[in-house]
Amino acid sequence: MKTHYKLFLVLIMVGFASCKDLTTLNVNPNGVDPSTVNPNLLVTTVITATAQPYLSNGYNGNVAGVMQYIQQSGWSSGTNNFEWTSESSWEGYYGNLRNIKQLYDRSVAEGMEFQQGMALVLRAFNFGIITDGWGDAPYTAALNAPAGGQEDLFPVFDKQETIYKGMIEDLKMANTLLSKPIDAYSGINQDADVIYNGNPLKWRKLANSLMLRYYMRVSTKLPDYAKAGIEAITSNANSYPIFTANDDDATMDYIGTSNNDSWPANTTYDQSQSNFSRIQLCAGFRDVLVAFKDPRIAVWFNKTKVPIKISTKFAPVEDTKVDGVRYLLPSYVAAQGYIVYNKNTWQAASAASQTIIDTMDYAAIPTAVVGYEPYNYNLNPNPTQGGYNDHISALADKYKNAKGNMQKSRLISYSEVCFILAEAAKKGWSVGGQQSWYEKGVKASLETWGVGGNYTSYIAGAGVAYNGGLDQIMTQKWIANWNNATESWCDWRRTGLPALKFGAKGKRDAMPLRYRYDANEKNRNSTNYAAAVTGLVETAFTAQDGKDSSWSKMWLLQ
Repeated sequence: MKTHYKLFLVLIMVGFASCKDLTTLNVNPNGVDPSTVNPNLLVTTVITATAQPYLSNGYNGNVAGVMQYIQQSGWSSGTNNFEWTSESSWEGYYGNLRNIKQLYDRSVAEGMEFQQGMALVLRAFNFGIITDGWGDAPYTAALNAPAGGQEDLFPVFDKQETIYKGMIEDLKMANTLLSKPIDAYSGINQDADVIYNGNPLKWRKLANSLMLRYYMRVSTKLPDYAKAGIEAITSNANSYPIFTANDDDATMDYIGTSNNDSWPANTTYDQSQSNFSRIQLCAGFRDVLVAFKDPRIAVWFNKTKVPIKISTKFAPVEDTKVDGVRYLLPSYVAAQGYIVYNKNTWQAASAASQTIIDTMDYAAIPTAVVGYEPYNYNLNPNPTQGGYNDHISALADKYKNAKGNMQKSRLISYSEVCFILAEAAKKGWSVGGQQSWYEKGVKASLETWGVGGNYTSYIAGAGVAYNGGLDQIMTQKWIANWNNATESWCDWRRTGLPALKFGAKGKRDAMPLRYRYDANEKNRNSTNYAAAVTGLVETAFTAQDGKDSSWSKMWLLQ
């Protein structure tokens, strides 16, 4: 008893001592003081936290499904059927923006102008993702929580116009900061910069190329502002250098040492291949690539492992697999009521819930073709969630790898810049010839994917040869933005191009236009959230959600 009593007293004394020194003990002896951290220690973190989610969303996320690059054979009605009724979180982007702010502030304190310019470019890019996706958002008062004021802890949602103009001003400032010769900068760590290896001119070109993107983004709402901005950039290459070759592309490689730094859905760290196997070719993308005889389809996708052919070759057998091909007897197909896929009539078959079969070399899943996960589409003999469908074209084998020379997160490309300027020329702006920019954009994309040798025949092909139409520019830009569905989504919302078809089994009879605000924002910053929602315009597809719907129109689309 006495021993227990003494032990109790000792514990109380230790507790008091611990409380007394609590602030001292809570300091991480192995941590870096944020007030003195070397800016270069933040560079890799903010770049990778920008590039990785951007690639993932645009490669195998819901936006990639909406823009009809891919469909998923299971567990993803958001990709396939427009199941966008839940809230989407922007916390990861704001978390990265806090680190970018720290990078900028420390770079200012240390007089490191290269890092300041880089931080401004990344700040604009991340705010661009937020306002492109959600609409009005905290901007001018965001990231100020350490100040502790009411307006800092509960920031207002700025109007989209304010955000886009602020982003462009950041990029202009970056252009100035990055305009010096490389030997005029101090403290550049080439290894930390995993995009351009510490090259100020490359970052400067990125800043100005992104300006072209955002000027074009607001060109319908603010045509005079956009025209003046784009013409100012293209008329003065010395003051505003932009991308002029594929070598300028803002790309980040994957190092592949763990799943966290590897290409998404790779099979090196998922040997079950479950995630990889579910990502399959979408019929909307396939139809265009096949019609154009586009050589990039073979770079991005494998042909169907077990194609389906309708033939009397093995009659009277109705359904048989021989030498890797599945043969169906025509009379059997008719008796079963199967409908052979046709790009002009498949929507009616979807509405009637008829079974569709795809006999093309690159068989594909249409968007919103069935009301459930399409793991049994095209007569899949092993219809299981997460299982591989031998009758649908899958991603090319290289995408199984954790890294590769064609597996890059691409923030913006020379090809995209060319198509932006082709569109500007179509509007009548003084940027050069529309045909020239269009053809440069096509060529740049073919070269990016290793099929540049096909350019001469491809550019002369039906549907590709220049005809002066905006639909042609936007369709080729859509193709070139493979892996970058976010940008294609922004283009489609703005122009309605390319004209995409979808089935009758979507959650709404329309493609989504924005993300819903996160529930955390609604609960923590309710007054400012409510004010922002009033600026949204409802459509015929928002009745189930109210104004904060994925089918409401933000300012940019009103």
